[in-house]
Amino acid sequence: MVKGLYIHIPFCHQICHYCDFNKVFFKDQPVDAYIDSLGKELALWKQEGALDNPLETVFLGGGTPTSLSPQQLEKLLGYIHQYVPMAANLEWTSEANPDELTKDKMQVLFDGGVNRLSMGVQSFDEDLLKRLGRTHSNGDVARAVEAARQVGFTNLSFDLMYGLPGQSMAQWEDTLEKAFAFDLPHFSAYSLIIEPKTVFYNLMTKGKLNTVTEDLEADMYDKLMTEMDKRGLKQYEISNFASPGFESRHNLLYWDNAEYIGAGAGAHGYVKGVRYSNAGPLKKYMAPLDEGRRPVLNIHEVPLNEQMEEEMFLGLRKTAGVSLSGFQGKFQQPISEVYGVILKKEIDKQNLVIEEDFVKLTKKGRFVGNEVFEQFLLG
Repeated sequence: MVKGLYIHIPFCHQICHYCDFNKVFFKDQPVDAYIDSLGKELALWKQEGALDNPLETVFLGGGTPTSLSPQQLEKLLGYIHQYVPMAANLEWTSEANPDELTKDKMQVLFDGGVNRLSMGVQSFDEDLLKRLGRTHSNGDVARAVEAARQVGFTNLSFDLMYGLPGQSMAQWEDTLEKAFAFDLPHFSAYSLIIEPKTVFYNLMTKGKLNTVTEDLEADMYDKLMTEMDKRGLKQYEISNFASPGFESRHNLLYWDNAEYIGAGAGAHGYVKGVRYSNAGPLKKYMAPLDEGRRPVLNIHEVPLNEQMEEEMFLGLRKTAGVSLSGFQGKFQQPISEVYGVILKKEIDKQNLVIEEDFVKLTKKGRFVGNEVFEQFLLG
């Protein structure tokens, strides 16, 4: 049963140097027609019966949802209300760029039902921000948070990044201090991953990117966990920290391996045991919808062994880990039967631990999470 909805807004006024998501420059794009296409896609999901039950979460991501005008946002939210049944305690998140987050846009979002804002702050070092291709300043962040609170938002999150080219530990500590000064209930913090087809990747291949060492990156992650814990922000996933009750319920759907619809150009979804992705280029996304068809590019029916793999490498991202009884209930076989040898090996290495009904990463294991997850690939 579908529990969440992700909607992709691929437009950006500026392309960040590290971003490999499906995105296009805003200027001269068919933005209004794209929003209508999203409405058509949601209508098709409704017809197919995937939107019969009230959803627990909606997430507007990108690109940049806040690149839209207040009128365009209002139109988008209208389509969502038209086709999407919502649970009474719905968590509805929008990603946001601090410099684009005007009070008008926030009022439209808040009045339309959005109750959580996730701001792409990345760093409070303005030289690093320029290096990342970000367009906001620290002043923009302060103004955006103040305006959001005036409008009525209480559930606010910052996205932060570490391991940035040329970043020192002192700069990372300064960013954390400045972030904590806003007294927010949620933070996400990611180490930079340099992806192909990005500005950073091109610089790296030419030897022009001053990347940090693995040791420094590990020290930055350790610092992050220590400082979050000091402030009562509990780590509930490898990169996410929250005050109790403010965990991102939408992201938890992904890590719980639950079903969700992905709508929009290049969006991915997981419905009725099938993972799919939509066409990425705008014309290829919009044209099928004009003919009454969903713009699906790839479909993959997930076989049992892959479902078990995903259960492990998604679930182990959570601090709570993977439930042994939950695994058995879902797959009709004990986890020890499928993964006994691997579990023993990783427990012996002190990367994993079994506590009561859960297998989870140790603190040591969090530093080598990806290496641990790879062990659970049955192929």
